[in-house]
Amino acid sequence: MIALLKSIAADFGHLFFPHNCEGCGTDILEHNNLLCSKCLLQLPGTNFFPLQGNPVEKIFYGRLPVIQAGAAYYFTKHSLLQHLLVQLKYKQQRELGYFFGRMMGRMLEASGRFETIDLLIPVPLNRKKEYHRGYNQAQLICEGIATVWNKPLLAHALSRTKFTDTQTHQTRLSRWQNMENVFAINDLSSLQNKHILLIDDVITTGATLEACGAALLKAGNVHVSIGAVAYTI
Repeated sequence: MIALLKSIAADFGHLFFPHNCEGCGTDILEHNNLLCSKCLLQLPGTNFFPLQGNPVEKIFYGRLPVIQAGAAYYFTKHSLLQHLLVQLKYKQQRELGYFFGRMMGRMLEASGRFETIDLLIPVPLNRKKEYHRGYNQAQLICEGIATVWNKPLLAHALSRTKFTDTQTHQTRLSRWQNMENVFAINDLSSLQNKHILLIDDVITTGATLEACGAALLKAGNVHVSIGAVAYTI
């Protein structure tokens, strides 16, 4: 009887407050899920986190001494994943940040390669950009990770010291030049002797993460690993 009443209450609530899949728009999905089962299966997983020498780690060879790195999904244009990340970054769909974070957190924990991580740190946004957007999507992802993987989050360990133009249409060289000396450490003592997992939404050339990682290494006796929602093919 209790189960029946709960089912009726859920159906009644859905009638007046419809809950739709963020991917395809269907209303056939479980309560509190953001994606239906069909869209979940469409997300192109990489299985990079348990794999040493994966393509994300290779991006940083000779550029940054990364301990481990990985990304949860492959990013391609005009894909479901691109649609979801646009909703997260530009359409105020903050819950998608927590969703991707929870997915990543489970992958990181299951991989067995990231047990020594001490801190989660999001790639910071410029203050002006974060003010207009209302949030930093990388921080939301970190918060989602922390809900399923018992690792502390240090949200404001880094700051951007100057505004940078969007890098979407820039070349690899201009991306790298654009990110030189952009990041600064806010509190050295909180980072020293720590293994840090630096988190971002999408890895393309790795220029932003390289600049962040280089700034973190200045804290002294710091180890840096990298995680992202997506890796651009």
